[in-house]
Parts: sequence; structure tokens; C-alpha cells
Amino acid sequence: MDQPTENRGWRGSAELWLDAAYEVLVTGGVEAVKVAPLAERLGMSRTSFYWHFPDREALLAGLIARWQGHNTGNLIARCEAPATTITEAVLNLFDCWIDPALFDSRLEFAIRTWALTDQGLAATLAEADQSRIEAIAALFRRFDYDAAEADIRAHTIYLTQVGYIAMRMVETVARRIERIPSYALAFCGRSPTAPEIAAFRARHQP
Repeated sequence: MDQPTENRGWRGSAELWLDAAYEVLVTGGVEAVKVAPLAERLGMSRTSFYWHFPDREALLAGLIARWQGHNTGNLIARCEAPATTITEAVLNLFDCWIDPALFDSRLEFAIRTWALTDQGLAATLAEADQSRIEAIAALFRRFDYDAAEADIRAHTIYLTQVGYIAMRMVETVARRIERIPSYALAFCGRSPTAPEIAAFRARHQP
């Protein structure tokens, strides 16, 4: 049976192709992101892909841009979110470790794995790491930690989370939330108040 006229020639959208490429990237790695299998996955022709992207490299660039905007952009935004205490500020950052809508750990792992074999991406990743660490350090400086201490605390927070991702730690959200107050104490030397913990928990209730 012929498809309805309004669906004929539909080529999808750039976002649809990126969504499909994302799923392949996080499950199979960058080598699995290829035009023909993506077209088959979407039930469209290869020609439809080229309507949106000049080549596979442009699609890969789109995935990198998505990662930069989502993970780096949101992490920096949470570091800059309003807070009246250092513990509240750190809990704002910790939102990233709980909410995939703020920080996508699967995508982060895939990008870091990809960067092992792509020098250009490795350089981009190094820049992203530096900008994230600087944002966390700025968070501490905002609350009168001196520059050296802020830098060490920023590295400690960030490298701990990268370790979680690199090791693909399996931990329930409930268990992670349970540990958050102790992590805050370890990372900034002060315990969050009961209202701060309650507000954090409320943001992450299922």
C-alpha cells in the first residue's frame, strides 16, 4: 500500500539522525556509527542522510557538539547557579551526577573512549576537562577558598566523578543520594545543612 502523500519523500531531520547516531555511539562505539546502518535503523535511504549532513564526519562533529553543549555546558551552569553557602553550591554541581538530563555519563564514557583513537577529539576533551575544572575551582573561590586550595578541591571532585564514569560504576540513584552529604563534606570540608540536603533530595525524587 502506498504511504500517504504527506509522508512521501520524508527525510527525517538532522536531530533524528543525531539521535540514532547517539544510540549507536553509546552502545557500540564510534566505529559503529556508519551511514548505511543508520539509514536501515531509521527505515530511510542513505540519500536522506545526505540531505542533512555532507558526510559522516559532519555527523560525528554533531555528536561532539551535542556532548559539549550538554555535559560541559550544564556542568558549568550548575557551578554558576546561585548559592548562599559552599555546600549548597557543591550540591548544585552534584545534580549533574544524579540527573542524566544535566550530565550524560553514557555519552561521556563513549566520548572518552573515542578520544583514545582520535587525536583531534583528545585535544577537544582536554580543553573540556580544563574548562570544567576551572568552573569548579571558580565555585570554591567564590566562597573565599584561596586559589591553590580551590584548584585541588576542584580536581578532587572532578577526577572522582571521571573515575566513576571510566570504571562504569554500578550504583543505584538511591545509594548515590545517600552518599552525597558525606561526599560534600569530603570535598569541601563542611557538612551540608539539613535544609540543603532536603532540597537536594527533593530535586531528585522519582
